[in-house]
Amino acid sequence: MTRRTVIGGAAALAAAGFQAVPAYAGGTSGHGPGKTVRLTVMGTTDLHGNVFNWDYFKNTEYDDSAHNDIGLAKISTLVSAVRDRIAADRHAPRPLLLDAGDTIQGTPLAYYFAKIEPITGGHTHPMAAAMNRIGYDAAALGNHEFNYGLDILRRFQRQLRFPLLGANAQDWTTGLPVFPPYTLKRVHVPGEKPITVGILGLTNPGIAIWDKANVENKLKFGGIVELAKIWAPRVRQAGADVVIASVHSGMDLSSSYGDALPYPENASVLMAETVPGIDAVLVGHAHLEIPERLVTNKTTGEQVVLSEPLKWGMRLSLFDLDLEKVRGQWKVVGRHSQVLNANSVAADPDVVALLQKDHDKVVEYVNSKIGTCTEAMSAATAPWEDTAALDFVNFVQADAVSKALAGTPQASLPVLAIAAPFNRAAAIPAGDVSVRDVAGLYVFDNTLLGVTMTGAQIKDYLEFSAQYFKQVTGTGPFPSDQVTNAPTSTAPNGTPDYNYDILGGLSKPLTYKIDIAKPVGSRITGLAYDGTPVAADQQFVVAVNNYRQSGGGNFPHVKTAPVVYNRQVEIRQLMIDYVTATGTVDPNTFHTTDWSLISNGSPITVTG
Repeated sequence: MTRRTVIGGAAALAAAGFQAVPAYAGGTSGHGPGKTVRLTVMGTTDLHGNVFNWDYFKNTEYDDSAHNDIGLAKISTLVSAVRDRIAADRHAPRPLLLDAGDTIQGTPLAYYFAKIEPITGGHTHPMAAAMNRIGYDAAALGNHEFNYGLDILRRFQRQLRFPLLGANAQDWTTGLPVFPPYTLKRVHVPGEKPITVGILGLTNPGIAIWDKANVENKLKFGGIVELAKIWAPRVRQAGADVVIASVHSGMDLSSSYGDALPYPENASVLMAETVPGIDAVLVGHAHLEIPERLVTNKTTGEQVVLSEPLKWGMRLSLFDLDLEKVRGQWKVVGRHSQVLNANSVAADPDVVALLQKDHDKVVEYVNSKIGTCTEAMSAATAPWEDTAALDFVNFVQADAVSKALAGTPQASLPVLAIAAPFNRAAAIPAGDVSVRDVAGLYVFDNTLLGVTMTGAQIKDYLEFSAQYFKQVTGTGPFPSDQVTNAPTSTAPNGTPDYNYDILGGLSKPLTYKIDIAKPVGSRITGLAYDGTPVAADQQFVVAVNNYRQSGGGNFPHVKTAPVVYNRQVEIRQLMIDYVTATGTVDPNTFHTTDWSLISNGSPITVTG
């Protein structure tokens, strides 16, 4: 299951980008005083349910513009090559393998064994099976581990042959950790005392917002820096010569939730700089490739090495920690890191064989026909123009909430819905429609809620959403990257598509224009419902996903808006059920919105 050239051993490492790093210059190899021992630690993160190099939404092998490959089967080949290289040196200690979280959500493979044939029924989760076969030593919790509820998470935890760590995942009442905070690994060194490696796991405080429905009154999540300050010394006191933190938090300070929590979302560098006693950090959450970042701890003056291996099994981080005996104790005296590229190696046939039946079952499920569509619907241009694809998402959400509110006091209120262009590659074809066609349009496992908001709040919400656009004048044509994904204080690298929301109506259209020549906060013009300007005190029911309603993206008003509907139904499943029940989908029947971009009042042209 690979397009790539099949290579192995040293050649595989060279092709993957491996660079031999000289040992610590102050030490010597061999035995005796001053001997330097190199401990290698490998790391993955944000695997998101990827075992195979397969795109379930396109029903073909995965590929992207950089020709990345994905999945644990590829990672397994790299891990074996690293282990073989180190085993060839009879003086080298066994390498360790860690993960930094977001493991059991993100692909139809993961969804199937959480929702269609849940692992609570006895089936081993494919990610657990693959990670056990590869031989991980520890993993940290990611925020997406909580998406399917605590029962699924606890079953996954029990299926693992290694600890699932989370020092800041705490009991709601006692504050005590409900997952192991750390683990100790004794690594044999030929002819010497073992090296005791402490692995500290920390997860993202944003779970309290993003999965509020699953964790409220059960778990709370302290700050990464705050809890690291408590637990790093305890790991040392427990006997660790080396402390490695596996942290589901990006490098540099930022928070998608603004000031909704007192703890930053991305804090790995801050932790390394301010918490004494940490030698290396495996970073996750941000989906970035950072081979090596060296920072200096402000208390000890010691360097800390950090690495983040992109996402989905595209890369494997490789830490080299050189240790020397200092007064009889091992001490880190040199540190380096790099990443290896998985697109240069073949998939491990043992991992493929282990999970082929699971994979085939999911491929059959996602390709099953559930209905037809009269016209093709594409999300390719959804970030900058009104599309039937996003209208479809909004229609299904609003329709579900409207039907559920029948007979309630809110039944007479107009219903709106909110959707973001998650996946520009998504498209529902004309003709036969499969599960994967619909699932590709809504790639997150969000559930649906309904809240009440005023016209003034809707206007504020749209103004906040419109900061997604860069400020430009003239009518274009503009390439889309000159208009979309504007950087902000909370998204300095550019606002992601999933943090741009489009609003639409159900029985009547919501219309508005976004004037991107104007500064942020004064861009929305012509806001009207059914052709009548929206009044500031006008009441609406708004269908919204749980991520947004719980504060994800830090949009105004929605977090505190009264909730009138919450049945914990996944939006993607509602869309699949709608197509299945309707049989034939006609995009002309759910034109829920009419919005457009303008510049100083004139329409503009944006190209893909």
